[in-house]
Amino acid sequence: MSIDWSRFKSIVQEHDEFLLTSHIRPDCDALGSELGMAGVLTALGKRVRIVNADATPPNLAFIDPDGRLELLGRDVSVEELIDAPVMIVLDTSAWAQLGAMGEVLRGARGLKLVMDHHVSEDDLGAELFKNTKAEATGRIVVDAAEELGVALSPEIAKPLLAAVATDTGWFRFNSTTGYTMRVAGKLIDAGAGPAELYKMLYERETIGRLRLVGHVLAAARTELDGRLIHTRILLSDFDESGAVPSDTEDLVNMLLSVAGTEVAFILVAQATGGFKISFRSRCATDCSKLAETFGGGGHKAASGALIDGPLEPAQAKVLDAVRKAMG
Repeated sequence: MSIDWSRFKSIVQEHDEFLLTSHIRPDCDALGSELGMAGVLTALGKRVRIVNADATPPNLAFIDPDGRLELLGRDVSVEELIDAPVMIVLDTSAWAQLGAMGEVLRGARGLKLVMDHHVSEDDLGAELFKNTKAEATGRIVVDAAEELGVALSPEIAKPLLAAVATDTGWFRFNSTTGYTMRVAGKLIDAGAGPAELYKMLYERETIGRLRLVGHVLAAARTELDGRLIHTRILLSDFDESGAVPSDTEDLVNMLLSVAGTEVAFILVAQATGGFKISFRSRCATDCSKLAETFGGGGHKAASGALIDGPLEPAQAKVLDAVRKAMG
């Protein structure tokens, strides 16, 4: 899907106020895309508000040094947002991923836009500005800045480098292209420091997360002659390790380091019940279709969903679906 940049530029030119949001359990691509787009629009003299349904994870708070990210229900109410002239949803096209901000989108009286790179999508009643071949939504925001004639500043470049770097697995996933590296180069030239970013993302581990890694690895199991590997995190694992939910970020990728692995998944217990599923694939198995089976979505190589129930039946359902998908 190609983006109609002339239409996007027209909308930006015709409006002065914008509301930005993204998905629940926000990651660096969600937060970085929001902050990057806010910076681009602010550079054009627009008034911008960023509101999410979930709070920024503590380990990612560094991405928002100016405190621009607001939390629905704490900082602002639904009623205060529904009159926004333009609402832009970034890095998701799924109702389930919007959480409480879905109520805002349903009631919004202004224009509704989606800027995203995920294949899976619902009908959000919005104009789509999607590029499913883009490696990150942050990359699309970089393209938007160029189309709008906005020069990249350090304030814009830093969160966008975080978005692109993390969604490409620090440029090691197959989604990384020469253009990806050229985009990264532009962001670095504009003032985003990769060394500092890497330090903030990967060299500030807590002892709780390190202990949680032990639980994850100890519970890992293989099937299909080692082609499939899976694990789980229970609520008791959080208690015993001292970890917090945000410490689970990227742990599923550790499973892919085992030789012979083609598909990996992790079930993470949720405080409200059920499990979050994260799928990863480095073969023909389409993770986005697996996730859709459980009401989720994502990319061919990485996706997520939620599943109800206690561990054993939930795990059995997921295993059955993955085995069928792998053939």
